[in-house]
Amino acid sequence: MPLELLSLLKGKIVQAGVIDVASDEVETADDVCATIEAVMKHVPKSNIIATTNCGMAPMRRDIAEAKLAALGKGAELARERFK
Repeated sequence: MPLELLSLLKGKIVQAGVIDVASDEVETADDVCATIEAVMKHVPKSNIIATTNCGMAPMRRDIAEAKLAALGKGAELARERFK
């Protein structure tokens, strides 16, 4: 969806899907951080929850674990970068 639509959710907590579960390509921490930064143009950082864009049940476990690790590292990087 176009990120501009997030601006319509003033005052809401937004779960931002920063991990693509439709792909086996593992995101980097920088990828995750960049997506969070893009969302921050429309939602205050205090209202963003970084998450996957859907469930991970059909994914291979090693890929799912790597994606979740990238999610954690990217969120940590964003917290430090955008204090």
